[in-house]
Amino acid sequence: MVMAKLKHPSSFVTLVALLLAVSLFVAPTSSTSRKTILKHHPYPTKGFRVMLRHVDSGKNLTKLERVQHGIKRGKSRLQRLNAMVLAASTLDSEDQLEAPIHAGNGEYLMELAIGTPPVSYPAVLDTGSDLIWTQCKPCTQCYKQPTPIFDPKKSSSFSKVSCGSSLCSAVPSSTCSDGCEYVYSYGDYSMTQGVLATETFTFGKSKNKVSVHNIGFGCGEDNEGDGFEQASGLVGLGRGPLSLVSQLKEPRFSYCLTPMDDTKESILLLGSLGKVKDAKEVVTTPLLKNPLQPSFYYLSLEGISVGDTRLSIEKSTFEVGDDGNGGVIIDSGTTITYIEQKAFEALKKEFISQTKLPLDKTSSTGLDLCFSLPSGSTQVEIPKIVFHFKGGDLELPAENYMIGDSNLGVACLAMGASSGMSIFGNVQQQNILVNHDLEKETISFVPTSCDQL
Repeated sequence: MVMAKLKHPSSFVTLVALLLAVSLFVAPTSSTSRKTILKHHPYPTKGFRVMLRHVDSGKNLTKLERVQHGIKRGKSRLQRLNAMVLAASTLDSEDQLEAPIHAGNGEYLMELAIGTPPVSYPAVLDTGSDLIWTQCKPCTQCYKQPTPIFDPKKSSSFSKVSCGSSLCSAVPSSTCSDGCEYVYSYGDYSMTQGVLATETFTFGKSKNKVSVHNIGFGCGEDNEGDGFEQASGLVGLGRGPLSLVSQLKEPRFSYCLTPMDDTKESILLLGSLGKVKDAKEVVTTPLLKNPLQPSFYYLSLEGISVGDTRLSIEKSTFEVGDDGNGGVIIDSGTTITYIEQKAFEALKKEFISQTKLPLDKTSSTGLDLCFSLPSGSTQVEIPKIVFHFKGGDLELPAENYMIGDSNLGVACLAMGASSGMSIFGNVQQQNILVNHDLEKETISFVPTSCDQL
């Protein structure tokens, strides 16, 4: 691999040489070390780790193709999320608390087991919703899933939740019949319906398994929608009382996503995660709350720079409005970052002006901004991108926002425009330990080699 030389260290990062492989890789030019800087026990006293795999892992796809698949999965959800946020903002105040939306779907799967004896199943990891659920017998409507459908009659630890329980009252829509019956819908119009129950959940593998008792979950007997077929259920990691992190009463959780073209698994860490060794590389920003959308993790984003130029963006652009609109959420289940339309246009204009490459106008990639790569070129120069959060500036590694394909001869910006809500996607989070501190109500970004955790 031939590394490109840095000509403008103050404002540029450079792409790594084009290899014979399909993908174009990029290398940050910062002198900052990228090695793991957390110290923690693999199985902390009050926590555990779960391995994650990307939904497209094991498929013979280039990085660009994986991003394209993710964009297709995420675009309709983004549009519907924005539409539903807008709809919720127009409701009367009495109805607003009854109309939260949930992200659903997702890009990463976690393996866990449910019941006694434990039955393994893959579940979508979703930081944009709360409910934990799996498909259950007897199914009135169940989609085809990769593992056998869970049969509560075969588990000695299964117990229905009473209608008067706090878990039942936490469900946005529930009725009382044979126990607490729920309906839970998602932004892409998917839904799960069934009975709320408690069970023993087992995380981890072999001798390092951790079992947690009496976890509330949805036993889904009627489950509809696209996007769940690679999983047998979903684990919500949102901020509401039904989520896994809330039920575990763990004050912290982190995830670290390996690059999506990497064969190595990503990781989810729950509970005591150790101490940050080198605080200089950590960016910590306050988490904001949106009463109309209580599950989402809203970031305190104040601005964006391209190269040395701070974009002229109105201060209110990334703030949550009184009507619940706007704001920036961080989401593991959305592939690329979507930025409010006017702000994205400013970013796009500045990025083009600083990038000395011809624009690719074929629109063949599905991404909004692509450049044509010079034939035979082994290195190109691109401007750096910095997200200015309240509390610190996060300079993205180049591979976290530029994705190329040598066969197509293009390099593309892995970002797009949104209307209203902005989303900080998972491509931008690669090889960064994302630590949620629910007590301090902060999120920290720690540059980390995720495959070494």
